Amino acid sequence: MAIADLFKKELKVINIGLLSFKESLDKEGFKAIQVDWKPPAGGDEEALEALKKLMNMSK
Repeated sequence: MAIADLFKKELKVINIGLLSFKESLDKEGFKAIQVDWKPPAGGDEEALEALKKLMNMSK
């Protein structure tokens, strides 16, 4: 499929960013869903390492 063909298809968006981006797409009539995603351990590196160790122990 050529890149130009992409512009001929219906736009469907999965947004994991700012809700306002999805809302803007909604206002323009595009299909979009919002995914409520956050980095594991809230992005805290120390907590993430502890979480990884706990996950390995449960296997």
